[in-house]
Amino acid sequence: MATTQPQAPLPGPVVPHDEEKAAHHHRTGSSSSSLGITPTAPGPVVCPPHTTPRKLTTKIDIHLVPFVIILYLMAFLDRVNIANARAFGLESDLGLSGTQFNTALTIFFVPYILFEIPSNILLKKISPRIWLSGCCIGFGFITMMQGLVQNYAGILATRFLLGLFECGMFPGCFYLLGMWYRRDEAQKRFSLFFSSTSLAGAFGGLLASGLGSMDYMRGYRGWRWIFLIEGAATVVIGAIFLFTFPGFVEEAKWLRDDERDYIKARLHADQGHSAAERSITLKDVGKVMSDYKVWLGGFMYFGIIVPAYSYAYFSPTIVQSYGYDKIQTQLHSVPPWAVAFVFAMVIATASDWLKHRFLFTVVPICISISGFAILLNVHDNLRVQYAALMLICMGMYSAMPIQVCWFNMNLGGHHRRAVGSAWQIGFGNIGGIIATYSFVGGDFRKGYIICVSFICLSALSCIVYAVAIMAENKKKATQTLAEGMTEQEKAELGDLNPDFKYML
Repeated sequence: MATTQPQAPLPGPVVPHDEEKAAHHHRTGSSSSSLGITPTAPGPVVCPPHTTPRKLTTKIDIHLVPFVIILYLMAFLDRVNIANARAFGLESDLGLSGTQFNTALTIFFVPYILFEIPSNILLKKISPRIWLSGCCIGFGFITMMQGLVQNYAGILATRFLLGLFECGMFPGCFYLLGMWYRRDEAQKRFSLFFSSTSLAGAFGGLLASGLGSMDYMRGYRGWRWIFLIEGAATVVIGAIFLFTFPGFVEEAKWLRDDERDYIKARLHADQGHSAAERSITLKDVGKVMSDYKVWLGGFMYFGIIVPAYSYAYFSPTIVQSYGYDKIQTQLHSVPPWAVAFVFAMVIATASDWLKHRFLFTVVPICISISGFAILLNVHDNLRVQYAALMLICMGMYSAMPIQVCWFNMNLGGHHRRAVGSAWQIGFGNIGGIIATYSFVGGDFRKGYIICVSFICLSALSCIVYAVAIMAENKKKATQTLAEGMTEQEKAELGDLNPDFKYML
């Protein structure tokens, strides 16, 4: 009978098998956790003989990536479809004037910013399947309610509740993805997930052009149909996800025990022990927030959020200013998003291949800056202006996932990654408040200048962060503290432990 050739071992620790566990417990003095996780000891990481690393990674992709993509696509679509609704008469029907529309956009970010860290803590405690699916049902229902509001107070209330239910989507999905993949293979998955925003922008424009044509059907304006139908679809998807959405490695019933051990061991070899067995405390939050690198991660995302949300919320208004009617405006908003999706995946693939992040966030930022420079100086050439919108969109929406993946995957351990990822997204989304007032009264030039200023802040923060982690790596290379530390002590330190090397 033919035998299966053993897989070549990978360098790093391995989770002990049953016959080795007793001796391992005796050596380490540790006990099994409630999740069955044991601090690991040095040794080879061997793939189970019935599969290969590539096949196992593909299995993870199939069971994880489509779910987070669909979830965030629906979240982003429900968040920004108000921009499409505006083109179909939302403001006039609700009697909005002055900056009331901008205030309705702003109020979304109040709960969205405040509750991101608590949301990730609850996600860790309750499980991604229940928490994220429940939030999905919630923000889908609120989106439907937006289609029924009659006045300014109604749109304010629904936008606030939408921010409350959506606050866990983005950091929660990034946190979940980060607990499944090694750093050198994570960027493509992060960018594919993040690019669901581009798909939502493209799909939202096409969908809005169709739903807008239902104007006055059954007595409802077209903008109401946009909210009602898109919200109802989100509720249905959330209900399905309650039974199908994936969780952490330790919870995956579709993995064999030896596959689960191998995945945890390869992650340990790349990032150290995750300490998934213990809860996140307020003391953990304080320790994470005392790290200056965590603040830099927040500022680089904060800087790019301003132009990103400005584009998402006001690109239909900008396109409409080029003289297109309502339907043509929605259709012309699609190509920049589509180009952004393709470019983001090319950038992500190259970044993973070269195992490098810094240049792949700074170069796309420069592309966006060039687009804004064109719009600031060209006012009489429609094709050039439209091409500039494409440069802006493709640059921003390819740099953002690189930034988030770079920062998240440089955080070691469940507790540091849960808090750090939520902080970056939460603090960064303060920029969303600024974005909602960047294009007030049709003053596009002022809006472009605001966007360029903040995207330059993002680039500067990326540069400072790169210098910081290079300095930390150099410092760790001269340390010998790791030799006397236990695996549990290293797990508590996360990426601060001497063996953890930051990826540039």
